[in-house]
Amino acid sequence: MRYYPINLNIKGKICAVIGGGKVAERKVKNILFCGGKVRVVSPDLTDLLSTWVKQKKIDYIQDEYRRRYLRGASLIYAATSNRSINARISKDAAGLGLLVNVADSAEESTFIVPAVLRKQGIIIAVSSGGLSPSKSVCVRDRLKEFIDRGLLVKIER
Repeated sequence: MRYYPINLNIKGKICAVIGGGKVAERKVKNILFCGGKVRVVSPDLTDLLSTWVKQKKIDYIQDEYRRRYLRGASLIYAATSNRSINARISKDAAGLGLLVNVADSAEESTFIVPAVLRKQGIIIAVSSGGLSPSKSVCVRDRLKEFIDRGLLVKIER
């Protein structure tokens, strides 16, 4: 599969994250960093997600997944530990014409999330096209090392 690279402005847009574990936590952290509004749906949450709920940084629906929780969202993240639920989220999102990232299945995703490096006002996104996310992270980390050690030219305006 070939992916079309794109940067999205999600500021103020609802991003629904289905799942309350560590994977969901990483998705939520990045959405918040980019100014998105987060709706998490899960029977339970990690401690950090619970803290963000108490701080009113994210909205939380304590429930099992239901299709209606996708409505009004711009992006959907299926990040449960249940393969069949993630597949159902993908199908439901497609039926509603919504962009969906399925954490455990690039094939069921309409978008994938690259490994991202933000340095000196530049965003570097590294992707393997969903084939090897760990390789993408490795390349991103190596680029960060080069920049941090001054081996790449400082970016001037």
